[in-house]
Amino acid sequence: MRTASSCKMRGGEVTRRIKKIGALSGVSLSAILLADALEQKAFAQAGSTPLSPVTVDAPQPKKKPANPIRRTARKVQAINPQHHAARDISAKPVPAVNTAPSAGGLSTGEQAGGPVQGYRASRSATSTKTDTAIRDSPQSIQVVPREVIVDQLDLRLSDALSNVSGVLPAGTIQGRSDTFTIRGFNTQTYAIDGVLLNPANTFSPVIRDLADAERIEVLKGPASVLYGRGDPGGLINIVTRKPTLQPSADVTIQGGSFDFKRIQGSASSAIAGSDSLAGRLSFAAQDDPTFRNYGGQHNQRYFIAPAFSWIPSADTRVYLNGEFTKQYSQYDEGLIAYNGRVPVTDLSRFYGEPYSRYFGESNFITFRAEHDFNNQLTIRQVANYQGGGFDLFATRATGVNATGTTVTRRDTGSTSFYNSVDTQTEAVAKFDTFGLKNTALLGFEYVDGYRNPITTQGNVASVSFNNPVFGTLPGAAAIQSDLVQKLRLYGTYIQDQIELMPGLQLVAGARFDVANQFYFSQTATNNTPPPNANLLGTSPRVGVVYRPWEPVTFYASYTTSFTPQTANVLNVSSPPPETGFQYEVGARADLIPDKLTTNFAAFQIVRNNVAGSDPNNSGYSVITGQQESRGFETDISGEIRPGWKIIGGGAYTDARITADKTFQVGNKLVGTPRFSGSLWSTYQIQQGVFRGLGAGLGITYVGRRYGDLNNSYIVGQYARLDASLFYDVNEHYRLAINARNLTNAHYIEQPFNQFNNMPGAPLTVLVSFTAKL
Repeated sequence: MRTASSCKMRGGEVTRRIKKIGALSGVSLSAILLADALEQKAFAQAGSTPLSPVTVDAPQPKKKPANPIRRTARKVQAINPQHHAARDISAKPVPAVNTAPSAGGLSTGEQAGGPVQGYRASRSATSTKTDTAIRDSPQSIQVVPREVIVDQLDLRLSDALSNVSGVLPAGTIQGRSDTFTIRGFNTQTYAIDGVLLNPANTFSPVIRDLADAERIEVLKGPASVLYGRGDPGGLINIVTRKPTLQPSADVTIQGGSFDFKRIQGSASSAIAGSDSLAGRLSFAAQDDPTFRNYGGQHNQRYFIAPAFSWIPSADTRVYLNGEFTKQYSQYDEGLIAYNGRVPVTDLSRFYGEPYSRYFGESNFITFRAEHDFNNQLTIRQVANYQGGGFDLFATRATGVNATGTTVTRRDTGSTSFYNSVDTQTEAVAKFDTFGLKNTALLGFEYVDGYRNPITTQGNVASVSFNNPVFGTLPGAAAIQSDLVQKLRLYGTYIQDQIELMPGLQLVAGARFDVANQFYFSQTATNNTPPPNANLLGTSPRVGVVYRPWEPVTFYASYTTSFTPQTANVLNVSSPPPETGFQYEVGARADLIPDKLTTNFAAFQIVRNNVAGSDPNNSGYSVITGQQESRGFETDISGEIRPGWKIIGGGAYTDARITADKTFQVGNKLVGTPRFSGSLWSTYQIQQGVFRGLGAGLGITYVGRRYGDLNNSYIVGQYARLDASLFYDVNEHYRLAINARNLTNAHYIEQPFNQFNNMPGAPLTVLVSFTAKL
C-alpha cells in the first residue's frame, strides 16, 4: 500500500537532514557538499523564503533512485567502493561508505574487490563471481588484505599466502616463478581479478609482484564450476588496487640484508578534473643479490601496472588495467638431495655457473565493463590478453655419484613464447520465484592459448658436491625438443544462489567445457604431428549454507574439477585431462561481532590423471593415476581489541597416492606436511605520546615433507620466527623494520625434486620508509 507524508523545510534544513543521514549511513562527504551547494543556490534564487510543503512518497520496491545526490554517491562508490580508505597509517580508520551488511549483520562498507579495513574481510566475489558475504560461501575462502602485506613487508606471493592454512610454497621453478601446494596438491597457476593465467602455460614466466595487490584470496577446493580449468586443491585470486577519484599517492623505499634494494609506489586521481574518469599507476623495481652464491650475479625485477576507471553513469562501470613485468634472475635449482636428506649446512651452495641466467617477461591486460539495466539485471563483459615468454641458459645438476662427492651436470637452453585471449560474458539476475530469492549467474567463456618452448641441451663438466667451484665453460648443445601447444576452450556455466528461508541458502551450479587441444613435442625421434584432441568436461557444484543464529554459519558442499593436461609427457601426444572432486563441511563464527572471525573446515579431495615429475626422464612428466587428500583446517582473522590484530591458521593434511602404475600406492604427495600453521599478530598504540608506535610477532611451522613421489628423501620440519617494529609518525610517514627467521634456522622451504630444493633465507632484516600524500 502506498503512503505519503508532508513536511515543511526551512533554509538549511535539507542540508542538516542530509548530513544527519550521511553520518548514520556513511554517505560520502562529496555528496553532502553537492547537496549543500544545490540548496544554497536554490535559496539564493528564492530570496531565502521558506519552502512550500513537500510531499515525500515512501520508497517503492525495485525502483531505481532518481535523486541526483544519491546517484552521485553511487558513481563515486562505483569508481572506488571505499574511496577514502587509502590507508591512514597513523589514525584510526574512518567508517566506510555503507554498502552491504557484514557477517555480524552491521554495515562495514566493504565491497568484494575493494579495500579491507584491518585484517578481516567480510565479502568476496571469488567463490561466486557475485558480491557475496564470505559467510554465505559454501566453500572455505580466506583473504589476505593489503594491510597484512604492508605490515609484514611481504615481497613474494608465497610470503603473503603463508597466512592461509593449508597453503605452502612448492617450488620456484628454478628461481623463475611461484608455485604452491594447496590442500596437498600442487598448483602453478593463479588468477588476477578473476582471470586465470594462459591455459597453455605450465607456470607464469615471472615472480608475481605485490605492488598493486589490494587483497589476495584463496578459494579452497575445486573451482571449475566458474573458472573451468584449475587445480582441485584451490584457486588463488589476486585482486588489484582500483583507481580513485580522490588524489592519493604512496612511495616506499626498502633496503636490507644481502644488499637488497627496492622502491615501489602507487598514485591515483581523477583525470583532467573529471568526476567519472580516474587512473592509477603502480610500480616497483628491486635488486636482490640474495644469500645464494651466484658468483656476483643479482636478481632484478621491474613492474608497472596502469589502471583506469570510467563511470559515465551510476549504472555503467568500465575498467582497464594492465600489468607489465620484466625479470632478470639467476637460474637456481637450490640444493641437492643425497642419501635421503638435503644437507643444509651451507645454504648458499650453488651448483650452477655465473652465466646461468634467466630473462622472463609477462604482459597482462584486462578490459571489464558492467551495466545495470535495472536493480534486477547486470551484464558484464571481460576481455583479457596475455603475452610474454622467457629465455634462459643454465647449468643443471643431473645426478650424484654413489659416494656423494660429485655432481654430474648438463647445459640447458630454452626459449619460449606464449599468448592467449580470454573473454567472459556474464549476466547476473536477481528475482523471486515461489517466494524464494534468487541471485542467478549465467556465463560463457572463450579461451585461446598458445605456447612454443624450444629446448637445447649439451654436456658440461661435473662439480664437487660439497665444494662446487665456478669456471666450467658450456659444451656444444643440440635441440632436445620443440613443443607446440594450442588450446581452445569453450565453457558455459550457470549458478543460482537461492535463499530457501531466512538463514538457509542453497548454491548450485554447473559448467560444461568443450576443448580442442594440439600438443606436439617434436624430438629427434618424434617428427609426426598428432591429430588434435577433443575434450569434454562437466563440473557441477552444490552447497548448502545454514545460519541457525547470527554469529555462526555451517556449510557443506560437493565440487568438481576438469583441467586439460599441459604436462610434457615423453612420447605422449595428448595426455588425458585431469579431473577431481571434493567433499567439504565447515563452520564460521564471529568471536567478536564484525571484528574477529574464525573458520573451520574438513575436506576430502580425489584427483585423477595427475602429472608428476618423470623419475627416469628429467624435464618430462608422467601421468601418475589417482591421488587423495583429506584433513581439516582452521583460520582466524580480525581485531581482538582496538590496535590489536591477528591473522593465521593451522592445517592437518593427509595426502597420498591411491592408485598408480609408476609410483608406490600409499606414498605421500610432494611437499605436504601432516601439520602446518602460522600466526601473525600486531599491536599499535592508539593514544598518548607513543600513539602510532606498533610491533608485530609471527611464527610459521611446517612439518617434515617428502621431496618426490618416490618418497626417496625427506626435508625436515622447521619453525620460523618473524618480528616487526613500526612507527606511523603521522598520516603521511611510516618507518618500519622487519626481521625474518630471528633464530637463523637452516631449513628447506620449497622441495620440488631431488635436484630442486630451495632453502629458506637465513636471518634477514628489512628496513622500510613510506611516504603518503
